[in-house]
Amino acid sequence: MARGTELLTVAKIKSLKKPGHYRDGGGLYLQVSKWGTKSWVFKFTVPTYEKLSDEDLAAGRTPKRIPGKLRSMGLGSVFDYDEKDADDVPELERMTLADIVAKPNDLRLADVRKLRLILKDMVRAGIDPIEHRAALELRKQQAVRDEAEAERAAAEAKALEEARKKTFKDAVGEYLKKKDAELSNDRYRQAWRNSLDAYALPIIGDMSVDEIEVSDVLRVLNQDFRDKSGEVIGTLWECRTETASRLRNRIEAALSWATVSGFRAGDNPARWTGNLKELLPNPSKVAKKTNQPALDLPDLPTWFAELRQRKGTGARALEFAMLCASRSGEVRNMTWDEVRDMDGDNPQWVISADRMKMSRPHVVPLSSAAVEVLKALPRLPGEDLVFPSSKKGKPISDMTISKVMRLMHEAKLKKDGCGYVDRESKRPAVPHGTCRATFRTWVQNETEYDPAMAEVALAHKVDTKVAQAYARGDMLNKRRGMMAHWAAVCHGKKPAGNVVDLTNRGVA
Repeated sequence: MARGTELLTVAKIKSLKKPGHYRDGGGLYLQVSKWGTKSWVFKFTVPTYEKLSDEDLAAGRTPKRIPGKLRSMGLGSVFDYDEKDADDVPELERMTLADIVAKPNDLRLADVRKLRLILKDMVRAGIDPIEHRAALELRKQQAVRDEAEAERAAAEAKALEEARKKTFKDAVGEYLKKKDAELSNDRYRQAWRNSLDAYALPIIGDMSVDEIEVSDVLRVLNQDFRDKSGEVIGTLWECRTETASRLRNRIEAALSWATVSGFRAGDNPARWTGNLKELLPNPSKVAKKTNQPALDLPDLPTWFAELRQRKGTGARALEFAMLCASRSGEVRNMTWDEVRDMDGDNPQWVISADRMKMSRPHVVPLSSAAVEVLKALPRLPGEDLVFPSSKKGKPISDMTISKVMRLMHEAKLKKDGCGYVDRESKRPAVPHGTCRATFRTWVQNETEYDPAMAEVALAHKVDTKVAQAYARGDMLNKRRGMMAHWAAVCHGKKPAGNVVDLTNRGVA
């Protein structure tokens, strides 16, 4: 119950000691606790109105006013007039609920009376000050959380930027500024830059130096190496071992600079000893390759039979390439409009000059076995490619065909410990060597066909007149006979005509 009816004064506030509520008017009270602490309380009622039906509202009936429940709202502690001089604290021009939320302590009588006026206006407007303050407090808490989240996000972004702003490309540039002074001439400087620009930067140039791992360095060193026609003939480490070894040294040096400069930590992923040495062939032991590993001729029928059992576009492309002794790129990019007279007596595959390594048009007489492969392939609506990938308009990759060959080798290796390897190098046979070198070996060692005709079939560089001759009339028919014989050999059938019988040479 409120005690007294007169307005409070500073002197009275200082003198009040007995616990209770002391009225200042307009709903404002001074509360003295049993412990002697003093605080401000605002008491109020927010009226409500009865809810009317749609019919009552339509009839113009006015809702009755329902007295609200008396509520008490704590406003904060009273200014300590006994210990502090009120004159030392400038009087606020306006006191609001936001001020109470921000600093709910040391409220002077003059200030809290200003707040009372605002609270009474809110009550008259039907606004509950307690709920309104709660909303303000929630807003304040959310603002604090938002600020903390913004600071955290900014800190993370800054840390991420710091970590990523030094890419491998940046590190190479910084390191080469130092290295340029050590190199004796421009040729060596250019060699450094060229190897990194050509082989490393396209793969790891945009990576942050602190993210580069052993697997990333291996991606550089084991990247596909292609011949002039674009055919993959091995890895960089296998085909350009000396270049790849120097490249590894240069990557290691650039990453060492990044570590010492504080941009990365931990072991150097390009280190050789105790690291890449365990994952790559020793440079001094890598055979210098002049030819692609080819399938040994006696293994051909078994290999081809296994290939025909495999499913997938890659397997069919490899089968077709083998029957035609063609390059992988020529087969992968083959379109249906290049196939002529497939249902007639002289089926052909006509390849334009812009798709050939020697920039000459090439005609492949198709054997019945090759035609069967084509006829068994699905013709996808709107797709021109004979061997398309899952992406419309894109051919299968060279790696798709290589994977078929690799899996076949691994399966046989697991079965007999030998696999499908080149007779000379003992390296696993690859599509390029198998589809072309094996065919060339067969023609040269096992038949009496004109070697020039085999060179034309392989689209190798021969005299223009010879190439023209074997592309026309009777000569083309001779090539067709040779390719039919080759298909028979692939299928393990006994060849006919001028072909030496391979069954007496250990071919099953």
